[in-house]
Amino acid sequence: MKELDKARAIALEGTDADKAEAAFRRQMEQWKVPLPPAKVLVLDFGLGNFDGMGLIECWIANEMEAGYCGKYLFLFDGQVCPAHLHEEKHETFYVAKGSISIHVDGVESRMTEGDVLALPPGKMHSFTGIGPALLLELSTPCMVDDNYFANPEIPIGKNTKPKQPAPHWEIKNGKRDIPSSPGRL
Repeated sequence: MKELDKARAIALEGTDADKAEAAFRRQMEQWKVPLPPAKVLVLDFGLGNFDGMGLIECWIANEMEAGYCGKYLFLFDGQVCPAHLHEEKHETFYVAKGSISIHVDGVESRMTEGDVLALPPGKMHSFTGIGPALLLELSTPCMVDDNYFANPEIPIGKNTKPKQPAPHWEIKNGKRDIPSSPGRL
């Protein structure tokens, strides 16, 4: 996985990363969530504040030729995945455990276990753990350089505006009251 190697190059290492991974694994054991054998990525987005601005990724697959990616995203309570968008990647998030606050194009909503959100390319989004939270991301292939962060100090991907606006996104939700009309979250 060439892209996984790129992601590993920007992941935290050392004692702080080991402590974060151990806490993540304890939470997965408590939830009885099995993990794939891949090494987890402890990310602070280059800002040096993992507890506030970071997340843990556990890649399951990133099949460039077949056209799909699957990975777990884990946030500790209050931890934020910073605002970003993708020019190419279409993502679908499934909340497997816990709850998150999610912002899409500046509109905030809450997602809880069982909620699903599909985001086509071009939608600025960020999310925050409300307690520990585990998301399953299913998407088109992950390309590290297809990240466009709102914060220009994040040294990952490209922090410029993509070429084209994206079509509207939708939420697919069987039991939660999350607005689904275009332009609203």
